[in-house]
Amino acid sequence: MDTSFHAELKRKINDYLHLIYKITRNFPREEVYGVTSQLRRSSLSVMLNYIEGYARIKSKVHKNFIEISYGSLQESKYLVEFSFDEKYISKEEYEMAKGLSDKIGAMLWGIIRNIK
Repeated sequence: MDTSFHAELKRKINDYLHLIYKITRNFPREEVYGVTSQLRRSSLSVMLNYIEGYARIKSKVHKNFIEISYGSLQESKYLVEFSFDEKYISKEEYEMAKGLSDKIGAMLWGIIRNIK
């Protein structure tokens, strides 16, 4: 894999992760063990599984971790949408998170498609 592609994807995931942590700081207190922790956990899982997958040599193992990363991204995307519907986040925060997650998703999906 192209190292510049890897660096760009890692940067985007990192930006997404920090955005999620920033916006969840303002979530209702009663959501600390609900949506807040689920959204943080799933967004962190995107990065951790991507990094672990990138470090794997065997293509089937590598692909499995990238698929888990992609699945975690989809989970976090739904939680962002849910949070917007519940008025926990602003339209601007929602659009920023959605835009980043769509770009990350396309990049991860490209990797998944290309692993033999």
